[in-house]
Amino acid sequence: SDAQRLLYDKFAPHMMSVCLRYAGNPADAQDMMQEGFIKVFDKLGKFSGTGSLAGWVRMVVINSALIQLRQNKKHLYHDDVEEAHDLSNSDVDVISQLSAKEIVKLIQDMPNGYRTVFNLFAVEGYSHKEIADMMDISENTSKTQFFKAKAWLRKQLVALERTQ
Repeated sequence: SDAQRLLYDKFAPHMMSVCLRYAGNPADAQDMMQEGFIKVFDKLGKFSGTGSLAGWVRMVVINSALIQLRQNKKHLYHDDVEEAHDLSNSDVDVISQLSAKEIVKLIQDMPNGYRTVFNLFAVEGYSHKEIADMMDISENTSKTQFFKAKAWLRKQLVALERTQ
């Protein structure tokens, strides 16, 4: 139990920040993190030693968070690709003026399906095919959710720009 406490203390702050990106609020993020660490401790014997322990813990926690999201049916996926938009230069200027905490809050405020795909693709670096496999959705649905997430983010950034 001492070793588990040390492992938890070492990785919990970073894993909490990961979970905050997938959850809509800190309480849900805390639940995701706790469930993730339960799986980390349960599967620790399966860690092969190839790659970093931090990367493995992160992968287990993310997979645990995705399982929780699927079980809670918090995703509403749509297949309409026509709403795809890219971020403009003015959006990037607004982003550069935001703190990390403000950016995390924007991501937390995204609709659940958008937030999950946005995190997996833009932050974690998974391909749309990998996301589709993880989330049991089509590759086009993953792409659509990402494009809609960017459109949603653009709308929020425009609103922020108007208030500054």
